[in-house]
Amino acid sequence: MGNELDEVTGAVNQTGRDINVIEKQIPVTVGVGSLIFEIALWVAIPAVALAATAMGLVPAPKGLAAAAVGALPGLIFLFMKINALAYLRKLQQKIQADASQIDNYLEQRVIILNNVVGLLNTAVDLDKDVMKSVTALRSGANATDAQRNAASAQMDSVLSRINVAFEAYPDLKAHAAIADAMQQNSYLQKEITAARALYNDTVAIWNQDIFAWPTKQIVAARNRYTTRIPFTASAETKAAARETFF
Repeated sequence: MGNELDEVTGAVNQTGRDINVIEKQIPVTVGVGSLIFEIALWVAIPAVALAATAMGLVPAPKGLAAAAVGALPGLIFLFMKINALAYLRKLQQKIQADASQIDNYLEQRVIILNNVVGLLNTAVDLDKDVMKSVTALRSGANATDAQRNAASAQMDSVLSRINVAFEAYPDLKAHAAIADAMQQNSYLQKEITAARALYNDTVAIWNQDIFAWPTKQIVAARNRYTTRIPFTASAETKAAARETFF
């Protein structure tokens, strides 16, 4: 049998495909089968042992002992669920820590952009919307994935307009304070990119593990956990990536 996806003889998309992150949180659910599975772990062996004792197939002492020992699978699975809950809670804290690191870098970038805007505003008639955008970003760290993405997109938008000002006034690039601020911004952007990658890796682990049946999925469903949305590139960043640079 040939490969289902054959890169040699299969159809090829010459134009490529633009990929977007779907901002949808999927809740974890379990069906009746999971409940039956859990009940069976507790009662299957004891029920067989008690039935065999009642029919006289085994002596009563041995049958009762087998019934007691038969509850061990259920007890073991209970401890597995406790460990799974502790693991998922620890992973949640890791996601929060990774997200907090992104927020720290975003906050530093807001401060730098604010300094750049102040310097540019004294040199040229900068768009007032830039000032409004930076002021709006001073509200602090963002709690949700969507808000964090929105803040990053706003900063990309502000930076693009600052770059327009640079192109209109080439002499500004020689301004030592502005050059230093833009260099710091470039450094922070690299740190944000690295922090995003770390955050997305942790989110990917979470999104996979909460559907790992039976232990983790059952625990996740009982605690009403959902998938997390990875950090995404802004529309402006995607548009810039499509441009021709050379």
